[in-house]
Amino acid sequence: MQPSTAVDTANHPLPDDLNGWALFIDIDGTLIDLAATPESIVVPPELPSQLMKLSQKADGAMALVTGRSIAAVDAMFEPYHFTVAGLHGAEIRRENAEILRKGIEAAALDRPRMMLQKFASRWPGMVIEDKGLGLAVHYRQVPEAAIPAAHAVDGLVKDLGYGWKRQDGKMVIEIGPAGTNKGIAVAHFMETAPYAGRKLLVMGDDLTDETMFRFANETGGRSVRVGDPPFESIAEFKLDSADTVRSWIATMVARQ
Repeated sequence: MQPSTAVDTANHPLPDDLNGWALFIDIDGTLIDLAATPESIVVPPELPSQLMKLSQKADGAMALVTGRSIAAVDAMFEPYHFTVAGLHGAEIRRENAEILRKGIEAAALDRPRMMLQKFASRWPGMVIEDKGLGLAVHYRQVPEAAIPAAHAVDGLVKDLGYGWKRQDGKMVIEIGPAGTNKGIAVAHFMETAPYAGRKLLVMGDDLTDETMFRFANETGGRSVRVGDPPFESIAEFKLDSADTVRSWIATMVARQ
C-alpha cells in the first residue's frame, strides 16, 4: 500500500480532535528537523510548552518514542519531563515516574566506546554519540564511511555477544540492547491507562520507527511517516516534513 498524501480535512492523517486518541511521536526528523550532528539540532522555543499542552489535550495519552536517552530528551524540552520511551525502548518513563531500564550493564560498552572513538578519528566529521546504554556512529558528514562503520559495529556487537544488537537509522548505526524496539515500547504503553482503549496514532521518519508502524497497522491504529526515507516504509500515511507536524501541534493547542 502506497502512503497517502491527502491533506484535506476529511482524509488528513492527523486528527482534528484528540478525543479518544493515544499519541506516540518520534523526535528527530519528526518533531524537529535533522541536523549534521545530534548536538546541532534546533528545538523551536515554543515547542516544549506546545507539547505539554498537546499531552494535556490528549488526557495525558501522549509519549515521545526516540533513540535519544531520556536524559537527553529532558535537556531538549526543559523544564518539562514527558512520558518517554528512550533508546528505542531500552528505557521507559511513565508519567514522570521512575525510569525503567533494560537489565544490562553500561560498563559492557567501555571497550566498544574506546574502539569506536579510535575508529572515528580516521574519519574527520564522524561523530560517536554516547547514550549510556548505547553508542551511535553518525556518518552524515562522511557518507563514504557507511560500509566501514557498519563493519566496525558488526565486529563490536559480535564481541559483546548476547544482549546487544546493531540498529540502523538515517546516516547512523547504533549498538544497543537487544530485545527492545519502538514497537514493543508502544505496545507496553497501550496496555495501561491512559492509553488503553484509545485509537493509536504513531508518527516517525526513520527505519527504527517501522516497528511501531507495524504495531499500529496490526492493531487498527494509524501510522504516519514524515518525509521520504531511502527505504520502502509500511506506514499508511505520509507527511512532508517535521514542520508539518509542528504546524499541526500549534493548531491543536491553540483551540479552546
